[in-house]
Amino acid sequence: MLTTLKTAYTDTRAHDLAWALGREPLPALACLDVELSGAHVQLRLLGASHQVLLDEEYGSCSETVACLPGSRSPLPVGVSKRFGEWEYEFAARVERLSPGSFTGRAQELLALVADHPHGLAGTFPGAPSAFTALLVQKHEGQLRWRTWHSYPQEGCLVTTRTRVAAGALGTNLVGCSGLNPVEAPM
Repeated sequence: MLTTLKTAYTDTRAHDLAWALGREPLPALACLDVELSGAHVQLRLLGASHQVLLDEEYGSCSETVACLPGSRSPLPVGVSKRFGEWEYEFAARVERLSPGSFTGRAQELLALVADHPHGLAGTFPGAPSAFTALLVQKHEGQLRWRTWHSYPQEGCLVTTRTRVAAGALGTNLVGCSGLNPVEAPM
């Protein structure tokens, strides 16, 4: 689904993004609810950022990539966490593209997500290359989502990928708030 966000594009920067796991739902400009074999996933556009809410039979969790007030740490390259029976992996990459490459890549990604039944993309009025997009799917028992955050004024594209899968720890999900992070490059 492709939507035009009802907000002006502000001069945020790719390096202002931060990552958080387990935050409460933030006010969203657009949402898409997706059911994937027993898992309910809500994709949320927060302007130049995103939030994914996961509700599964073993528990629930949220991932937020946004310009978070009070956060001074940069977006991590990779995070790997285990909680209960679940494994969570997150990776982020910032690409700097030439103006022509940036516009072409933006159009390609928007077309991919807009036509996908489990995709949500939002563009900003008057700035067609400024967008945030999310795409979720379930494959072999794993939930996976990709996100793209574009910053045309910098020529930057921030790409994230997340995987949530059942692990072999043999305990139940205890909730995101009690997780101990183990950060590692992916």
